[in-house]
Amino acid sequence: MRPPRLDQLDDLDRNLVALLQANARESVASLARQLDVARTTVIARIARLERSNVIAGYSVRLGQDVLDSSLMAYVGMIIAPKHGPSVQKRLGKMPEVQLLCAVSGEFDYVAWLRADSPDRLNDLLDQIGGMEGVERTTTSIILARKIDRGMV
Repeated sequence: MRPPRLDQLDDLDRNLVALLQANARESVASLARQLDVARTTVIARIARLERSNVIAGYSVRLGQDVLDSSLMAYVGMIIAPKHGPSVQKRLGKMPEVQLLCAVSGEFDYVAWLRADSPDRLNDLLDQIGGMEGVERTTTSIILARKIDRGMV
């Protein structure tokens, strides 16, 4: 069974999810105060959101200072018809591919890459551009994070 979409949740659940996205380590007591509900309500809601896979898990986001030696880039790709699954499979085998999205607009896919050096990024871009079915790529290197909500 698919989890409910955020727009299908009530206001309390949506607000709770937003607070947890901002700080998943926030105490139940603090969450309850911010939401103006009982601690037991917060505990029950979190448990239900976890069971229904609205909350699929918790993770650690590394600070930017830790990641400074790595480069982040996103690559827009135009894929030849019927080559999407094979390109997706090859990209899935590259550990530097942090996120791959099918998108609308100019590109078919956008991949977020993390490389430990400019040379490694160059090699990755050569590999991606040389894949059968990849017709064209456009790359942008991330210079600075201005707002970071942990999506990538």
